[in-house]
Amino acid sequence: MSATLVLLAEAMGTEPLLAWLERHRAVLAGYRLLANSELVAAMASRPALTGLSLSDQAELGSLAGGADIRAAGLVLSGEVGAVVAFPAAASPAPGQPDAALLIRACAIAHTPLALNPASADLALRGLGRSRLAYLLFNPVAGTGDAAADLARIRSLLEPQLLVTVVLTRADVDPAEQTRELVGLIEARAEGAASTAMVVACGGDGTVSAAAGVLAGTTIPLGVIPRGTANAFATALGIPLDLPGACRVLLAGHERRLDTALCNDTPMVLLAGLGFEAGMVERASRELKSRFGTLAYVLAGAQQLLSQQPFNARLTIDGSTSELQAAAITVANVAPGTSVLAQGFGEVLPDDGLLEVTVATPASRLQGLNALGALMASAVVQSPTSHPDLLCLRAREIQIDTDAPQKLVIDGEMVTTASVDIRCCPASLSVITPLAAAP
Repeated sequence: MSATLVLLAEAMGTEPLLAWLERHRAVLAGYRLLANSELVAAMASRPALTGLSLSDQAELGSLAGGADIRAAGLVLSGEVGAVVAFPAAASPAPGQPDAALLIRACAIAHTPLALNPASADLALRGLGRSRLAYLLFNPVAGTGDAAADLARIRSLLEPQLLVTVVLTRADVDPAEQTRELVGLIEARAEGAASTAMVVACGGDGTVSAAAGVLAGTTIPLGVIPRGTANAFATALGIPLDLPGACRVLLAGHERRLDTALCNDTPMVLLAGLGFEAGMVERASRELKSRFGTLAYVLAGAQQLLSQQPFNARLTIDGSTSELQAAAITVANVAPGTSVLAQGFGEVLPDDGLLEVTVATPASRLQGLNALGALMASAVVQSPTSHPDLLCLRAREIQIDTDAPQKLVIDGEMVTTASVDIRCCPASLSVITPLAAAP
């Protein structure tokens, strides 16, 4: 269902619609709004309506110039979730929304049409109740009050989403819980599955587990970050505060992203050999609980002092080369704070390719210089040219090492001497801020 609402009101009759907008501002902040130019001008003078996502008024223009006709066209094309048009109570006059036109268009497209505040309340409630959200909530993630956070999330979402809470448990893999939810959603009546989403609320481990299961399905993934690093949310521009993340879910904008398979294990973020794996292993839960994201900085400093190079054979899209490396990072989604993934300055999550960064410093000093170059590359979002860094993009990469190495895959640690990673383009639908779309 579209998260776009069309708002129409003539210049002298905007007050009822403005009052309705103010009353539902918190909920409407999660929608994309299209309004005629007369209403846009009236809204601009109401401080209580700042922050609503108004699209370019040129898309509809003025009522006198045919805004209601353009709105009807958008309804018929399936781009509108509901129309809210309050005509004046007096007899129809030029410059008022053409109710008959809108009624016919909405009847054809099966789109809700509200002609007064009472019906608008019902339409808004119906939009939300037609969407289901299965909230996979990790109560041990982060350092906040889990019970208070869950209550806050429900208060923000339930006016517009029918929320079912599933608590993660220490004795159950969250991926298995997500598989059960997928089964429930796919068992619903035909056509209803598209209105349901799975929302992962926790750290990157919870998000990766859910995303790995949802990859290859049509069920969208929502994210409410409550972890330490929140790399996935940060990379996609999803707000790290609860109200902001919930607003994104209410808007419902879906973006198709790549995922990957690393030794047949689903990978959403990145895989790292050498430095990355050692750093993640050193950043224990106790360290993260005490220092937050600073735990990774401290762990990285410790790992830099002890990191030993290893010999590796890389086969990339069929071409093989051998080298000595201190770190090999293969990224699908990664924010700028994932320094070892920043050979190109940014990681593109929907280009059908994996970003590969290989660090080959011969000393700790060269290693520090290479890390500094990667940080600078992330800041300016441009590729690095440091001589100790090899950067490339590939659909598939095979890595064979002379001895088993620790490998981290989306935060999970394994030991192996052979790694095969291949990209799965556009395999996951994620609810992201509208501005994050290409």
